[in-house]
Amino acid sequence: MNQPVYAQSVYQALENSLELRWLGGTIGAERVLWPPVEASAPFFGRLNWVQPPRLQVLGAEESAFLRRMGPTLRENLIRELLEPAAGAVLVCGELDQAEALRLVADAAGVPLWYTPAQLGVALEQLNYYRYSLDASTVVHGELLEVFGLGVLITGGSGIGKSELALELISRGHRLVADDTPNLTRVAPNVLEGTCPPTLIDLLEVRGLGILNIRRMFGDSAIKRNKRVRLIVDLVKMEEIQTPAESRLRGIRASRAILGINIPTITLPIAPGRNLAVLVECAVRDHILRLGGYRAEEDLMARMEKAMARRVPCE
Repeated sequence: MNQPVYAQSVYQALENSLELRWLGGTIGAERVLWPPVEASAPFFGRLNWVQPPRLQVLGAEESAFLRRMGPTLRENLIRELLEPAAGAVLVCGELDQAEALRLVADAAGVPLWYTPAQLGVALEQLNYYRYSLDASTVVHGELLEVFGLGVLITGGSGIGKSELALELISRGHRLVADDTPNLTRVAPNVLEGTCPPTLIDLLEVRGLGILNIRRMFGDSAIKRNKRVRLIVDLVKMEEIQTPAESRLRGIRASRAILGINIPTITLPIAPGRNLAVLVECAVRDHILRLGGYRAEEDLMARMEKAMARRVPCE
């Protein structure tokens, strides 16, 4: 993690999975919850005054502990918990406890969140999110599911990525994320793509503006997340030099994202080329290659057999 993480970003990332509610301290939305380097403090923890984490988490046991305190001691502990230097507080499953902290959180400007989820679930989601900060990035492109395969379409600004995505969706494929998909390394060789919370279901198309794909095409047109298996890079025909061997195997390479090499196909675009069909064929061909079949090798084997028999090729 080399960028600061703000309270608002953490809330948006966990809002759906934990059904978060922002109860108090809304003025602290821009508070830096996790600085890039803060080796001395844990990122989150359970009600700790000795080595306070940036995000204090309260479950049933922590709430019971506070209730056992006398009123004066409890008030002092809560004020110390929500002092201005604190990051944020998440209360799990105890709405009454969260409401009791609201006034102090507002006064201190410390974000106060509530989730109906149990403590164990909240900690699991926080661990997953914390891990994703160290193994995630944002790329510029369109992420779709095409024939069951996660395909990232990249290319320069204005080259037609959104229009291509829209045509693929109209042909029955599914949108994962428009413009800025989040890519997370969830395993040593697995790169998973998701959509930023504010852009879910939305696609921007030049001349049409913002389109809600779910409302236009239905729930089946949206995919929540997908493993990235192939990158299709759109490049103008006049901007690339196509090598001679590309007539056989196409323009293929690999692109390293978060240490994972993703197969990449460079697709030259020109007026009259049906890009949606070309992408569909690229995906079908890639699926065949994953199964061990390569058309150019098949052709070369046929040519060798024909030459060995010394008969003209048909």
